[in-house]
Amino acid sequence: MIEVNQSSARLWIYTFKEGLLSPIAHDLKLELQRFSLAIDETAKSVRGRFEPRSIRVECAIKNGAESPSTLSSGDRATIERNIMNDVLAVSRYPLIEFESTRIEGAGDAWSVTGSLALHGQTRTLTAQLSKKAHKWSTQVRLHQPDFGIKPYSAFLGTLKVRSDVMVVLEIDERS
Repeated sequence: MIEVNQSSARLWIYTFKEGLLSPIAHDLKLELQRFSLAIDETAKSVRGRFEPRSIRVECAIKNGAESPSTLSSGDRATIERNIMNDVLAVSRYPLIEFESTRIEGAGDAWSVTGSLALHGQTRTLTAQLSKKAHKWSTQVRLHQPDFGIKPYSAFLGTLKVRSDVMVVLEIDERS
């Protein structure tokens, strides 16, 4: 059994803006700071537990590039509070869980399919993992409404987050 957590892996969530006022808003790079994966190579299974309360705003994205100085600490705190309370309702749904049902592949390329339980809904999810040098990585698109999540919006919907977010996981084998 291999245990992976935030000390040997990183998990980011990318959100993208849309709407009439989107030119004044920012895409965001968020980081999930507490999670664990249990990988059983013999049984070919993966179980994951993710704590949405640990999501932190890492930075704004402007014109496709990270912009660490764009958001103040107050901006970050407001965004994190909106995510916790208005989007993910972490007091009601404090945990996100994944359990694999099928793992296929060999060498440096694997496909992992399983059930993702998020915001009171469970859906099938497939992640394509690939290895480059000493890092395994995957990126998965999540459609928030599939999990009963209403994407954040403000100013009567003229500023909102797209329904799709991108989740990126990188696991460092050296850790």
